Amino acid sequence: MTGILNSGANRLVLLSGRAHLQLAEDVAAELGTELVPTDAYDFANGETYVRFGESVRGADAFLIQSHPAPINQWMMEQLLMLDALKRASAQSITVVSPFYPYARQDKKHRGREPISARLMADLYKTAGADRLMSVDLHTAQIQGFFDGPVDHLMAIPILAEHVQSLVGDDAVTVVSPDTGRVRVAEMWAELLGHTPLAFVHKTRDITRPNQAESKEVVGQVKGRTCVLIDDMIDTAGTIAGAVKVLREHGAKDVIIAATHAVFSDPAVERLSNCGARAVVVTDTLPVSEEHRFEDLHVLSIAPLLARAIQEVFEDGSVTSLFNGHS
Repeated sequence: MTGILNSGANRLVLLSGRAHLQLAEDVAAELGTELVPTDAYDFANGETYVRFGESVRGADAFLIQSHPAPINQWMMEQLLMLDALKRASAQSITVVSPFYPYARQDKKHRGREPISARLMADLYKTAGADRLMSVDLHTAQIQGFFDGPVDHLMAIPILAEHVQSLVGDDAVTVVSPDTGRVRVAEMWAELLGHTPLAFVHKTRDITRPNQAESKEVVGQVKGRTCVLIDDMIDTAGTIAGAVKVLREHGAKDVIIAATHAVFSDPAVERLSNCGARAVVVTDTLPVSEEHRFEDLHVLSIAPLLARAIQEVFEDGSVTSLFNGHS
C-alpha cells in the first residue's frame, strides 16, 4: 500500500489527476513515496470517470491537479476525485492546485459578471476539500475565498536564485508590469540585494481579453539589467510589450521571470522575438516541447510542493518556508 506514515501513525497519500502527471510524480519522488494508483478516463460523450486503486480510508489525502488547457476538463476531473475521496472516507483532503483555476476573475469589473475565482473555491469546498494549497495566486485576496486553511506558496525564492545566477554582478532593477504587483516586486528586490524598483504603466480594455498596451516606465532602468516579473504569462502580449518599452528607455538587458507558463498562442512566438535575454518560469503548468525555445528556463516546483505537503502532514509551519512572508 502506498503512502507515508508519521510518528502518530497517520498515513499520507498522494493522488493526481491527468493534467500534469509528471509534476505529481516529481513531488512523490521528493517525498519518497508513490502516487495512489488511479483509473481515469473519458466516456464517449465527454463525461469523466475516476476510481482509486487502493483504500484511502482514514488517510490524509493530498490531491494534485494543475489546470492547463482545457481547464474546464481538468477542473471537473479534480472535483470528481475530491468527491471520490470524501466518499472513500479519507480523514482529510487537501487540494494542491499549483496554478489556481480562474484566478484572474477575482472581482467584478462590470455589472452582471461572475466572481469565478470565488466559485472555484466554493466548488472545492462542496466537493469535499478541507484545505487548499496553491502557488503564487494572482491576487492575495483569493485566500479569503476558500472556507478553510489556505497555504499560499511562493515560487519567488526559487526564481530569484536562478535569476541571480544569470545577472551576476550587473546593475539590476526589478520591474513590475503594473502597479498592482509592486509588493511582489519589493520582495524580489530584497532577494536580489535590495535593488531599485520600477514599473511599467499599461492600459487595458476590460471588454477585450488578453490585450493590454504598455506605455511608460516609472523608475531607473537606463543602462541596467531589468528583471521583469509577473505571476503568469498567457499570450505574452503584455510582457513582450513591456520588454519593448524597457528597451526604448535604455535598458541594457531584460530577463523575464514568471511562475505560471500558461503559454497560449502566440506566446512562444512573442517571447522568442521580444528581445529578452532569458525567460524563467516554473513547471506549475506543463510546458510541452513545442512550447519550449532556446532562451526558456523551466524550474521545478516539486521540491517546494513536497516541503509544504510534509509540513502540513507533520503539523509544522508552512510560513517558515518563506521566512515569515505569506
